[in-house]
Amino acid sequence: MAKESYSADVLVIGSGAAGMMAARAASDEGASVIIADKSLIGRGGATIIAQMTVAVALGEAEDDDVDIHFNDTMEGSRGLAYPEIVRTVVDRGPEVINEVEGYGVRFARAENGKRSQVVSPGHSKKRCVYVDILNTGVATSNGLRKAIWKDKRISRIKNVMITRLVKHEGKVVGAVGFSMEDMVPVSITASQVILATGGLTELYERNSASANMTGDGFLLAVEAGSELYDMEMVQFFPIAHLFPPLVGIDPIMWDPFRYKLGGRLLNGNQEEFMDAYAGEEAGKYTATRDMTSFAIFKEVEAGRGTPHGGAYLDFRMVPEEKLREGFGPVIDILLSQGVDLTKDLVEVAPMAHFMLGGVYVDKNMKTSIEGLLACGELIHGMHGANRLSGNAITEALVTGRVAGETAARTKKEIYPDIVARELDVEWQKLQHFWYPREVSNDEESTLTLRKKLQQVMWKGAGPLRKKEDLEKALDEMKKLQEENREVALAKQDKYSLSVVEKIENYNMSIISEAIIRGALERKESRGAHVRLDYPEMHKDVYGISFNLNDSGEWTLKKRDMTTK
Repeated sequence: MAKESYSADVLVIGSGAAGMMAARAASDEGASVIIADKSLIGRGGATIIAQMTVAVALGEAEDDDVDIHFNDTMEGSRGLAYPEIVRTVVDRGPEVINEVEGYGVRFARAENGKRSQVVSPGHSKKRCVYVDILNTGVATSNGLRKAIWKDKRISRIKNVMITRLVKHEGKVVGAVGFSMEDMVPVSITASQVILATGGLTELYERNSASANMTGDGFLLAVEAGSELYDMEMVQFFPIAHLFPPLVGIDPIMWDPFRYKLGGRLLNGNQEEFMDAYAGEEAGKYTATRDMTSFAIFKEVEAGRGTPHGGAYLDFRMVPEEKLREGFGPVIDILLSQGVDLTKDLVEVAPMAHFMLGGVYVDKNMKTSIEGLLACGELIHGMHGANRLSGNAITEALVTGRVAGETAARTKKEIYPDIVARELDVEWQKLQHFWYPREVSNDEESTLTLRKKLQQVMWKGAGPLRKKEDLEKALDEMKKLQEENREVALAKQDKYSLSVVEKIENYNMSIISEAIIRGALERKESRGAHVRLDYPEMHKDVYGISFNLNDSGEWTLKKRDMTTK
């Protein structure tokens, strides 16, 4: 059988902002780099669809400094962020913003020529830069793609599904998987491996993720022996679009327009309600995401929700000329679909948006396993129990740069023979995984199972949680894991979407179980994690670590938050 084998000093798995920045940084240090992705390089993941802001203490709109940014982020984390990770990100934030601007990312500027900065909820200063209109993520991705595209030290491998990290004498020495295009086994040998695979919000029925954010990196890391922390902490974006149906509109696009124009949140009785939950002034947008999501669901629970189970977003008090100025071309897209914001209300409600927990790393982005690093949304430490708006891309850029620098500076010998041998072992395992029975062609089952899984997670481990729902979700998830194992696929020599979906479903089901078990273990409400049966937040702050034992079962342990 044909095989594809590659080698480099540094392997980066994932090509969002964190992955591309890691590749750029490692090359800057003189390392040879391979960046691999199961999608197109720089086209998958969350960065490309991010629309909003990047929080960085530039001090160009008003006096600000990194210490204030640090304090705001720590306060917003509800006690679960790690200071050394937060400090690393906020300190290097100005540096990476200047760097990506050098790659052609044009942040909006005020009349005085300085970069425009706005206040986002949870931040005490105007520190969030942006690319108008709703273009921050696309512009960042485009700039980073240009920064790596012509670099001779960086090789790019698209449409490769990495299924396992290879270890030798306790050290990660490469990765194995297969080409999704022609279904041949692939091995990549490297001195250092950086995971930059992004989040996992595709696990939920209602989510803002791109479809390939299925939690692959979390499982790769933990199966290699790395710890995961606080997996129960999934952030739900509070004002995602709910109704009426719209085409070509990102469901989370309403946030930046609230920054600019001050849209009001109303309950089903068309009454403002955020003041009762967060002391938010009429027409202002100051409540953090966890507080806003909680408030919307409490109004729905009290019978004051909108017809489709959310809240109204109201811009009717904003003059039409200001609406046009603030929304730009989006206002006409909305009008073409029957939504006139001078007259109409839209319904919004929370949806799964960002993973707050994740892979253990130190301030150099090293995991607990030698040779393995991680960065971006995949890691734990920056956000704790609640992410402040604008901190995600900052985290991706800084942690990607740190991971790339660290990997390049610590590169050692490589073991291509060992990785090649493990590829043969993995390929045989995959044959049984894909085709467990003689019968074939259950391909429709992969999509059906994914929808079932997403529904189980939304109903049982969504924004509002309680013991009986979590226990039911856990039982259903174990059954789905078995169902997925039994799905038999028709053999194909070329691109087989069902094979990829089955692997993703497996990854999703195992990581979903971790989220459910973590939510059961955390008997309190803290930030994004809301237990209706434990509504109070504990005075004692603790984290939860997650490992897989030799039998493939999750083991959880409470951990001291004073050390990492």
